[in-house]
Formats: sequence, C-alpha cells, structure tokens
Amino acid sequence: MGFTFSETMAGTIEWDAAPGIQHPFRFDVTAVADSTRQHLKDGKATLRGTIVAPPKADGAPVEGVITIRPLDQKIIRYELSFVGEDGKTYELVGQKDIKFRNLIKTMSYLPAEILDEDHRRVAVCKTSFDTRNDLWSFLRSFRPIR
Repeated sequence: MGFTFSETMAGTIEWDAAPGIQHPFRFDVTAVADSTRQHLKDGKATLRGTIVAPPKADGAPVEGVITIRPLDQKIIRYELSFVGEDGKTYELVGQKDIKFRNLIKTMSYLPAEILDEDHRRVAVCKTSFDTRNDLWSFLRSFRPIR
C-alpha cells in the first residue's frame, strides 16, 4: 500500500542570462509512493505534473523525485526534469531545510535552481506553498493507494 498527494509551489524565477528580471513561476505536481514501506526506508516518491517557467516553459510536463525526510535529515528535496520550449532539457533542484523552531516557514519555502543539460545553473527560483489558500486542498489530496 502506498499514498499520493498533490502540491503547488509558486513564486518567481530569474534567469542568469537576464539578471534582475523576475518572472512568475510555478509547478503543480502529484507525488506517488507505491509502497509506504519503501517510502519509510528512503523517503522517495515520484513526481509528475506541469511547470511554468517563462520564457522557457509554459505548462511543460515535469517529472522527477521528491525526498521527504523531515525528521532524520530535516529536508524535503525536489528534483524535477522538463523540456523547455527551446527543446533543451532542464532540471529544477531545490530543498526545504526543516527547522522545527520555524516549522511553517521552512516547510512552505523552497529555494531552487534550474540547471541546464550540462548541470550548470541557468536560473534561480524562490517559491513557496500558499498555506492560506492551498493548505485545505493539499490536505484533501492525500490518498492511500493499493
């Protein structure tokens, strides 16, 4: 038995090629852990969804892995790949570093980078989970799967 949930992270993206210019950014993903037992071992679940990262992506399919280890490693890590409108592959890599003294902020804020095909940083993202508007739908999205 496993589980699934959906999440939206939104904020800004600034491409290294155009410093100082910020664009709206977001990704909407669904996480799936086929086995709760395996997830408890490695903390990993697959992610699939869409990403909006202008001008490179406007609703492009995205897939990857989320590592959820808030207690032992104090992290939630995202690794998402997508193909931009320029035909190149990009990867979003970001990590929430959990601090229990500031739990809400550290669980909802995700600094991230976009890497190119050569694993060079090409953009930075500042994203957050909107606890005020999205928390209820996030909690309702949790489902067991067989």
